[in-house]
Amino acid sequence: MTKPIFAVATGSIAMPNWIDPLAKELGFELRPGSIDTPAEVAELTEGATSLLVAVQPVTREKIAALASSVESIGRMGVGLDNIDLDAAKEHGIAVVHQPAYAIDEVSNHAAAMILASNRVLLQSDQDLRSNGWRTQDFPRVMSLENSVLGVIGCGRIGHALMTKMRPFFTEVIGYDPMLKADSFDFELVSSVDEILKRSDVISLHSPLTPETKNLIDARAISVMKDGAMLVNVSRGGLIDEIALAAALASGKISAAGLDVFEAEPLPENSVLRGAPNLILSSHIAWYSEVAGPRLVQWSAKDVFEYHKSKSITHGRLAVDPRSN
Repeated sequence: MTKPIFAVATGSIAMPNWIDPLAKELGFELRPGSIDTPAEVAELTEGATSLLVAVQPVTREKIAALASSVESIGRMGVGLDNIDLDAAKEHGIAVVHQPAYAIDEVSNHAAAMILASNRVLLQSDQDLRSNGWRTQDFPRVMSLENSVLGVIGCGRIGHALMTKMRPFFTEVIGYDPMLKADSFDFELVSSVDEILKRSDVISLHSPLTPETKNLIDARAISVMKDGAMLVNVSRGGLIDEIALAAALASGKISAAGLDVFEAEPLPENSVLRGAPNLILSSHIAWYSEVAGPRLVQWSAKDVFEYHKSKSITHGRLAVDPRSN
């Protein structure tokens, strides 16, 4: 029997040992290669049953170039903003993603950024290493027990953060237009502006859509409390980075933590690199020694299962041709 072939976009899988044993166990073949152009997509996917990608863009043109043998696209991650879902639906191609693979890791990363930013840990470490002891005046360290945490996007990860941070804050509130307030175990406010006005710390967990692009811009920042803190472990496009850098420089925002950026890797000339009181990490909130392999293996298992039975076990079908 011919093995199913999974085309894999170059750079999608960090460690071969995350998937090679599984390929041998289940009996599928991996074919890595570039998908930078539609021509490369067509060549790579010839005879393949699935295309596996991480953050690589899968545009309408690339979907049109997929070989006729391709049944599914496996998005190794949570967000879907890099895949043209409408085009996939039009071509009858399933799109599988993994919204549950790193709930603990990402919510922990957001919590760590909140606590480290509030306790000025990075600045204190740098001051001690450079000067031998504390030489700077005490910066603002808000009392979290008298503060409000606002979470924008209260799905799996946002809700996990709210639950973990409940003991630290006097109040934890959320905003998510996809949820019903009467069936949620935290207060849900009715607008973004309300959560901006009420919160001392804001953590972003929304998907990137045309509606949420630059959700936090200069106008939104003007609505926030003076000295508020901001954390983003979701998608860089949720924040106007120039506006954020200006707000950090002025003190309107006292501190921020970012794991995601408008352009990745973060450009050398980004205004964020010189912004004060800002913790930067290189899109690693998802990672742990189990989450990395789990993501790759769940994705591969799901597209394998879809090929065999048109069902999946671990992730979700963002596009399900069976419903067309």
